[in-house]
Amino acid sequence: MKGFNQMMKQAQEMQAKVLRVQKEVETQTVEAEAGGGMVKVKANGKQRILEIKIDPEVVNPDDIDMLQDLVTAAINKALENAQEMITEAMSKVTGSLKIPGLM
Repeated sequence: MKGFNQMMKQAQEMQAKVLRVQKEVETQTVEAEAGGGMVKVKANGKQRILEIKIDPEVVNPDDIDMLQDLVTAAINKALENAQEMITEAMSKVTGSLKIPGLM
């Protein structure tokens, strides 16, 4: 029984660390760009888009498709960067242990 209690205590400690790291990561931000910096996107650890900046030079009414592609690419890269940030932060707490729903 002593071994089980120790294991439960360790699990609770890891859970507390994971929750702390999740809260910390939510406040951190990542950035991504497309088109050589013509479109820039900032996202947070909640994987929410916080900001999109578009260089006026890329706004061409005759080529809206290009602008849409650049915005889409920048957003996808920002969300990918946010997920990588989350995974990296969680791996520092869990090591190589994969916990479903956390990463």
